[in-house]
Amino acid sequence: HVMDPFGLGPSSSTFSRILQTGEPYLAKYFRILLEKPEVVEAKKRGLKIIVGGPGAWQLKLKPKFTEDHGIDCVIDGEAEKVVGEIVRRAIEGKSLPRFYEVSIRESPSVDEIPEIKNPSVNGLIEIGRGCCRGCAFCSVTLRPLRWYPYEKIEKELKVNTDAGLKYSVIHAEDVLLYGSRSVIPNREKVLKLHKLCKRYVNQLSWSHTSMAAVATDPMLVEDVAEIILDENQEWWGAEVGIETGSPELAKKVMPAKARPFKPEQWPEVVKTAAGIMTDNNLVPACTLITGLPEETDEDVIKTIELMDDLKDFKSLIVPLFFVPLGRLKDEDWFTVEQMNDLQRELLIKCLRHDIKWAKVMIHSYFKGRWYSRISSFFYWLFVKIVEWKARGVYSAFMPKPISVERVEVKR
Repeated sequence: HVMDPFGLGPSSSTFSRILQTGEPYLAKYFRILLEKPEVVEAKKRGLKIIVGGPGAWQLKLKPKFTEDHGIDCVIDGEAEKVVGEIVRRAIEGKSLPRFYEVSIRESPSVDEIPEIKNPSVNGLIEIGRGCCRGCAFCSVTLRPLRWYPYEKIEKELKVNTDAGLKYSVIHAEDVLLYGSRSVIPNREKVLKLHKLCKRYVNQLSWSHTSMAAVATDPMLVEDVAEIILDENQEWWGAEVGIETGSPELAKKVMPAKARPFKPEQWPEVVKTAAGIMTDNNLVPACTLITGLPEETDEDVIKTIELMDDLKDFKSLIVPLFFVPLGRLKDEDWFTVEQMNDLQRELLIKCLRHDIKWAKVMIHSYFKGRWYSRISSFFYWLFVKIVEWKARGVYSAFMPKPISVERVEVKR
């Protein structure tokens, strides 16, 4: 089960090039795993290697690696309905497809997705799959939308708490839309979900939510905060996609990202949601995408202006290079060599924002944990190393200062 086996995902491909760290760790250790003597010896005795997971698509781009390392089958997509037959064929010594792409028709229903049998990493509990936003650059939106019933979620919570876990991350592409078939949150279902989770765990976070969902129902976020935040927890986090500050680019590649608002309102939606998050101690890790197809200098300027407006927003805002996925899978990759001065300025604004807020977050992140003092020190040291690396980025990318005000945009 691989997440990013060759470091081709947005985060790895962006920062390994910017910070010049060499081969991404995920890629290095995936290769080391397959080259271990035990694995090589087992292959000689007939071991079949079947690879799946969110990063399986990357192996299609590396056919020689797949062949050289004895990978027999790669399953790309939700495998619940197909993996049993493939494993049966492997056990019986029959031929396996080198690359199996799961079709929409083969996507499992909620009843066909089994509950976890052992505790999950970081207490992660999946509450749904799919997304209704339809962003062109995302592969998740190609899957059907499904929400798990409370009974299924509770079974998995029990598995984790029975193993001693007192924390959980509830996972969906937009947790605030739990139980909804539209872009409007279902207050009753969302509140019931959080009350259920907090009966089992002391600390709760989200994997993802959206700026639009937060801005749509500020009172719901406030009510959720009252459930989550208590003597055991002062804040919670989520990953949130901003992607661009340009309404024009938003209309082209993510027209539904702002719904129920209009794409033209996207920067205001982001700023409104940022204020709501700040008021309720929701501290997000946000993403921006640099190098989207059809991105213009004016689009980048709009994003830089949005970053200026978000300077007091307690958050991490991570710039990522465009990776061709979803409906844009046939487009060209964006690389560090293609960056222009405006894109470099945006990158540096993000780095400065993140270093500033990472220093603020250190103590609150580890507060209440027995290892807080030593962990805070190592986290502080890590931030200082990143800051030191970033200085090299500043000097390499910005030999002389530029400002948005004096950049002339060709129309």
